[in-house]
Amino acid sequence: MRVLLAEDEKKVSNFIRKALCEAGYVVDEVYDGESALHLASSEPYDAIILDVMMPGRDGLSVLKLLRANRIFTAVLILTARGEVSERIEGLELGADDYMAKPFSMRELLARIAALTRRTSPERSTLLKVADLTMNVLTREVIRAGQPINLALREFALLEFFMRAPGIVHSRTSLCEHVWNYHFDTGTNVVDVYIKRLREKVDAGYEVRLLHTSRGVGYMMKAPE
Repeated sequence: MRVLLAEDEKKVSNFIRKALCEAGYVVDEVYDGESALHLASSEPYDAIILDVMMPGRDGLSVLKLLRANRIFTAVLILTARGEVSERIEGLELGADDYMAKPFSMRELLARIAALTRRTSPERSTLLKVADLTMNVLTREVIRAGQPINLALREFALLEFFMRAPGIVHSRTSLCEHVWNYHFDTGTNVVDVYIKRLREKVDAGYEVRLLHTSRGVGYMMKAPE
């Protein structure tokens, strides 16, 4: 899942970004309101974390413009003040949740997870393709009753496939959504991770779930 983080205090932003990345999110990080508005208006995100006090344009004005432009991505507002009137204003403008600084990082992660589940019903926490299951919350992956241990990026890649079975994803799309960088024709990172997933998910099973569409990309497909 992709998260836009708009926080002008770089130390705080870096702390939040690291925690989100460790939890498996892909994070775009900006430090001012104008940049936040631009990215939130032009890129698809599952959630946005907006600090209220930012240079150029404050978080509430960014939120107001997003909702006016019918961009309804889940928004969590951060504030150092935590005043009731400010919280009410943010919620009335369309914020989905509010947290005052300082805050618990575990609580922030829990709130972001809850927001994406609530605002995106298709974001199920239990995924299933054929005899392969994934619990997004416990990070358990099981095929035919056998547990599969996955590294963080392997898990993110498999989740991306399992949320859209039957859809072919290009290397460019996988790079942007799983690794958060634009495709470089000189890198084989996607192919390396596909090979790792196949060794863990498909090896030893008669039915293969990961497929290659030559010249296009990769997909996960259950047998008909």
